[in-house]
Amino acid sequence: MTTIALCQIPVSPDPSANLKRAREALAAAEGADLAIFPEATLTRYGRRITSLAEPLDGPFVTGLAESARAHGLAVIAGTFETGGDRVRNTAVAIDAQGAITAAYRKIHLFDSFGAKESDLVEPGAEPVVAELAGLKVGLITCYDVRFPELARALVDKGAEMFAVIAAWGSGPLKEDHWITLVRARALENTMWTAAVGQAPNPAESSDGYGVGRSMLVDPLGVVRADLGTGPGTRLVEIDHEWTATARATLPCLEHRVL
Repeated sequence: MTTIALCQIPVSPDPSANLKRAREALAAAEGADLAIFPEATLTRYGRRITSLAEPLDGPFVTGLAESARAHGLAVIAGTFETGGDRVRNTAVAIDAQGAITAAYRKIHLFDSFGAKESDLVEPGAEPVVAELAGLKVGLITCYDVRFPELARALVDKGAEMFAVIAAWGSGPLKEDHWITLVRARALENTMWTAAVGQAPNPAESSDGYGVGRSMLVDPLGVVRADLGTGPGTRLVEIDHEWTATARATLPCLEHRVL
């Protein structure tokens, strides 16, 4: 068994406020092996991200690393990383000793539903599997979940679990899309999938980001936990023996032709 903390927090424009919330969530996650936070935990989306982005040795990631070490658990969280003319939308992986083990730069940018993430964000190019808490974790960020080829590439790189982090936008059918896509990526790859989104922030609700609905989905697509819309930290367990059972029942990875 591996214990995962789904850390569904609201995100504000203020990085220091978000770091405080993240530290509080890590304290509540005591006993977990891995805590997962949403996309854009550093600061809420908006043009401000170009001025608030930090290097990975900046105060936000450093603060998360200190808390990871203090509580003895690994962390995945979304930040905005300084780059060239645009920032990078980065999922950073930190081990239980506080060391950065991987950083995934979001490949598929959200130029949909009237948004244009590529105006502010430079796309990444490489799928990333992070080794954390004794697991190989495939990293997926928000809009990426609509692209099954990324999830399959992570399988080919040895992923044993998916971590999907998001600042999912609200709107007609959007919550249904989130649930359907997360379950599909789990089922088609017979893969435990921990998906964590921002909780709604009533003080910032005009931008529509954050629907909650963080969940753990098992390798047969069954939702084992769903946090609903409110903020919270929930500990859930991944049963690795069930992965083997599911794949014996549904050996679709073995049956791949293409």
